[in-house]
Amino acid sequence: MMKYPLFLILSLLVNMLSAQKNDKKLEDKLKNEIQNFQGDIGIYVQHVRQNKYVAIQADTIFPTASIVKVPILVGVFQKIAEGQLQLNQSFRYDEKRVYGGSGLMQFYKDSAQTDLSTMISLMLTYSDNVSSLWLQELAGGGTGINPLLERLGLQQTKINSRTPGRKEIWKKYGWGQTTPKEMATLFLLIRNGQLIGQKYSDKMYRYLKNQFYNERSLSQIPPYINTISKTGSVNDARGEVVLVNAPSGDYVFCILTKNNKDQSWNDQNEAEVLTRKISNIIWNHFEPKQPFVPFESIK
Repeated sequence: MMKYPLFLILSLLVNMLSAQKNDKKLEDKLKNEIQNFQGDIGIYVQHVRQNKYVAIQADTIFPTASIVKVPILVGVFQKIAEGQLQLNQSFRYDEKRVYGGSGLMQFYKDSAQTDLSTMISLMLTYSDNVSSLWLQELAGGGTGINPLLERLGLQQTKINSRTPGRKEIWKKYGWGQTTPKEMATLFLLIRNGQLIGQKYSDKMYRYLKNQFYNERSLSQIPPYINTISKTGSVNDARGEVVLVNAPSGDYVFCILTKNNKDQSWNDQNEAEVLTRKISNIIWNHFEPKQPFVPFESIK
């Protein structure tokens, strides 16, 4: 089981939150930016060293879309910690696993050999749906992962797809659900080595550093600054969670949307444009001595 007992994790979170102060200046900037957004949006921002936060609909439930792959990652590493899975463990791909959407594994040849580490990399770097569903299965499915999330104090973060008893909730939120605050908290637990154990948290951190989809929030942060992140997209929802190892200290933010009017699939989608603006506002707010004005996206 987890190296850190639930009471210790909860006490660390309580202490962390009790010392925080609302960053009113940043909150005002963000509220001004999102006021005309045609959809629902939730934002949570926390600067660890400065003990400052912003919470805008941060406890509201939103669809995760592919951000659900982070809870799946946690479930897989719990199995690794328990000795039920190994990163170098070999698996044989079956073309019956083909599933559309993002990713590369759907193009594998039938009976191709792969391993657990490659599957995790595909899930996080390329947001691969086939490997994600396979890993969800290996982690015990929603019935295995959801109780683990609850023990971490993440009561609203759930796997809905292929989880008994959650069909109606799946119809509403899709593959998974979370809140901006809970998903940001999950990233902080990984960053602080408080998830399962230090060595497991560190390995998860390394996987989350490699992102193919880097044209949203990451494009608004200097490329030489280390980050971990995950995006999620479905027709009427866009989301992203990012932890930044900034010069002033680590900060994390999660931006989730739903009921979006603009359901286009291009980089000018309203929610994606807004996400980039929010990321840039946050960076320049915390790093005024190192303002960053990104180049236009390369086509």
